[in-house]
Amino acid sequence: MRLVIALVMSVSAVAAAGAGHVSPLVQAPTARPEATSLAGKPLYPMALPDRAKFEGDLAQAEKDLAGKPNDAEAIIWVGRRMGYLWRYQDAIAMFSKGIALHPNNPKLYRHRGHRYITVRQFDRAVTDFEKAVTLIKGTPDEIEPDGAPNPTGKPRSTLHFNIWYHLALAHYLKGDYQKAADAYVECMKVSTNDDAITATTDWQWMTLMRLGRKAEAAKVLERITPTMEILENASYHRRLLMYKGLEKPEALLDPAKADALTIATQGYGVGNWHFVSGDRARAREIFEKVVSGAYWSAFGYIAAEADLQRIGPSGARDVRLH
Repeated sequence: MRLVIALVMSVSAVAAAGAGHVSPLVQAPTARPEATSLAGKPLYPMALPDRAKFEGDLAQAEKDLAGKPNDAEAIIWVGRRMGYLWRYQDAIAMFSKGIALHPNNPKLYRHRGHRYITVRQFDRAVTDFEKAVTLIKGTPDEIEPDGAPNPTGKPRSTLHFNIWYHLALAHYLKGDYQKAADAYVECMKVSTNDDAITATTDWQWMTLMRLGRKAEAAKVLERITPTMEILENASYHRRLLMYKGLEKPEALLDPAKADALTIATQGYGVGNWHFVSGDRARAREIFEKVVSGAYWSAFGYIAAEADLQRIGPSGARDVRLH
């Protein structure tokens, strides 16, 4: 599931938001940016230290697809493997090809919507996830296989979870916190293990705090304990413990020592904690640190971009929904 890191591999250990993903090193040569930041900055793919492995995985997926060119699962895996190589536009095109062939397959909308979030096309992401919601209505949930399995080999993510989780996130990134809050309620209904619960609770808490609903935010923290079974989402879990007062912000993030991925993921959580606690100057400082880093595909990086756009240069604007 890795939702925390959220983006170089797929949803597999929510801490990139989650740990375990390969960190980008330097900017790879490319003829085009894969996305544009919310501030208008072109965003290019990053070099991967074991790119050859990812290229090999993609080659195998493409071979599988060649043998069954209309198979939805084969199309999905080619798109996912492209995404792991930061080829997000190609991934979106592949999922779109799949949708043309299989317009009633919710998995294709789920994965394309995810990549629309990556490239900052939030409205298109919402449209895809809302379509997926209609397609899964009344259907049984199912495990979603990981592109980067956790060390135990036990998948922690499901199709319904990922659809609701990413729909809520897209609303959050747009600043529509009421719709995000509603979607997180639905997401919690399909959060069936501690990794999923921590991922949902983290963003749910942030959303409720943005709405000024502090009592409800405190309520969602009640089920969070230090002894939960966390296989993937340690970063979210530690953030939740920080919200409860059991961890210190400085213990979660030392910007002087943290790598780009940690700054992008833990940085946003810590920055947001300062923001909702009333220290907007410190929050802005951390958000700016996040977006000065390299890991622009992480959800925390994208959220920091969105908040900085809403706050504005003076930091005087309120980012809560009115």
